[in-house]
Amino acid sequence: MGKRAYAWALLALGLAWGQSGQGLYSQYCSGCHQPSGQGLPGAFPPLAGHVQEILAKPGGRTYLMDVLLFGLQGSIQVKGQTYNGQMSAWGPQLKDGEIAAILNYISTNLGNKPPKGFKAYTAAEIAKERAKKLTPDKVYALRKSLKL
Repeated sequence: MGKRAYAWALLALGLAWGQSGQGLYSQYCSGCHQPSGQGLPGAFPPLAGHVQEILAKPGGRTYLMDVLLFGLQGSIQVKGQTYNGQMSAWGPQLKDGEIAAILNYISTNLGNKPPKGFKAYTAAEIAKERAKKLTPDKVYALRKSLKL
């Protein structure tokens, strides 16, 4: 769908571009992960092509929710590159629907192809996960359990 058609579709739904997954990604995520999702080597890991790897793992869907909600701290490897930083928790700032919109955008864009049978994230699903109140260290432990 072209940008103009996308904008009209959002308007028809009563949404502003800034409320869409793409708009929210642009506002909150692209400063670090870049508009293309390529990240910055050594500083911020790429999402492009990596989100689909995460979603293919059992527990990957939940892990992605946890990263956005609670943040992530610890050394990780993505595509052979080591990143040792901290991702901020967006749960305190963003509503459940906004987090779902970002997750749906990064799961189906930026060169990511979700696994067969992928279901869109929902605000209700995010609200349920939010109740866990994890720490960034616990999210890091979840990542290690996925063997990424």
